[in-house]
Amino acid sequence: MFDKTADKVNEAAGTAREFYGKHTQRPDEELKGAARKYASQASYAVRDAADNVRDQVSTNPVAGLAIAAAVGVVFGFLLGRR
Repeated sequence: MFDKTADKVNEAAGTAREFYGKHTQRPDEELKGAARKYASQASYAVRDAADNVRDQVSTNPVAGLAIAAAVGVVFGFLLGRR
């Protein structure tokens, strides 16, 4: 929960830094702000997806086990080929 909040705070800080760089005509600050903003957005999306998967597996553990087994078989097949 707090990690998602931290991601939103970092996104806002990145947006502010990007705005600062744009208006002071400092491309390095603008780039650093954009990178921080997009990294925070990606982190938030990954955390949200992980929470959704955790919820789905907790409500239906048999399907989660079947999917995990299928992924394991695919990885085993791909890594076993030479």
